[in-house]
Amino acid sequence: MNMKYCTNCVLPDTHETVSFDNAGVCNVCRLSEKKHLDIDWDARKKMLDPIVERYKGKDIYDCILPYSGGKDSVFQLWYVVIQLQMKPLVVRFDHWGFRPLVDENNTKIFKKLGVDVLQFTPNWQVVKKLMKQSLIEAGDFCWHCHTGVFAHTMQVAVRYNIPLVIWGESPAEYRAYVTHEELTEFNETLFNQMVNLGLTADQMYELLGGQVEKRDLYQYVFPSKQELDKLGAKSIYLGSYIKWNTKQNVEIIKRELGWKGQPVEGIPPEYDYEKIECQWQGIRDYCKYIKRGHGRTNHLACIDIRNGEMTRDKGYALALEYDGKRPASLDLFLKYLDMTEEEFVEAVQKNEVAHWGFDLSKVEKGKPLPDADLWDQTV
Repeated sequence: MNMKYCTNCVLPDTHETVSFDNAGVCNVCRLSEKKHLDIDWDARKKMLDPIVERYKGKDIYDCILPYSGGKDSVFQLWYVVIQLQMKPLVVRFDHWGFRPLVDENNTKIFKKLGVDVLQFTPNWQVVKKLMKQSLIEAGDFCWHCHTGVFAHTMQVAVRYNIPLVIWGESPAEYRAYVTHEELTEFNETLFNQMVNLGLTADQMYELLGGQVEKRDLYQYVFPSKQELDKLGAKSIYLGSYIKWNTKQNVEIIKRELGWKGQPVEGIPPEYDYEKIECQWQGIRDYCKYIKRGHGRTNHLACIDIRNGEMTRDKGYALALEYDGKRPASLDLFLKYLDMTEEEFVEAVQKNEVAHWGFDLSKVEKGKPLPDADLWDQTV
């Protein structure tokens, strides 16, 4: 293992968009410095006012709010409804991995905020095929989820004639696709860079070789430029206009909405708010560890280090302790996809960063989550 780490945080050089300057500091840390020191967030917040004014009260809905039930989308919804006093259409793409607590949280939140919710649940038999194929192609089984969330949400905007879509944190928050100086809007370029793993719906259809019909993949197709231009689509990130602070956001939604956190595989208990909505999160982080040698705890420690809330030594120790364990949920996941563990590891390792050096013999087993017995077992 010859990985190089940022001298400020603990991000390794296997991260997907990382680079280091002459001081050995990663570009994501440098973006964070600019966020804290160079951006006038009071001025940014005022720049949101004319956008709200332009769309508020002009039609049935003021905007679309993409929503999973995780910490970020819950905060987005609270902010849009309570702070901006807008009427959103909440759009939820059901990726088939929601944990039981999510429904409990959502029931409280939707009732308290008084919102209309549109949920789309794709064909499970198609989803299983997409998960397996994207795992084989890219070492990441979440193609259907991320592609569906973003493409389907934009499709709803077109079909319901709702031009404004409000997403959550800026892409500059954790990855260096854009900078905080840019008032980035989500578009097809970012969709192809950040979301679809380099695989379009047409390519996925060809790879599946007749296992599904082309019309089964319509929800994974990003709307055309002509459709979006005709709509006058404006797809913004809330985190471009307000200073994003996850821990403060979580305090707000717990206090104001009664939102609850819970344990997640491979994550220290103090981060009970991170990725709580998905039963497959531990597996996805395990895939990342196999490919890149770091996981979710490394990611969380880096955020805290950049925010001055954790020392680098503690962050490194936490990542060493929690990242890379085999998630207990993998057993059910392999049943879903009809794969052996050897086939799973082989598929992911095909996408391993060369100088990392994953060693399966050194992997420890993680403990099952408290709610695992409540998960649906239908294969």
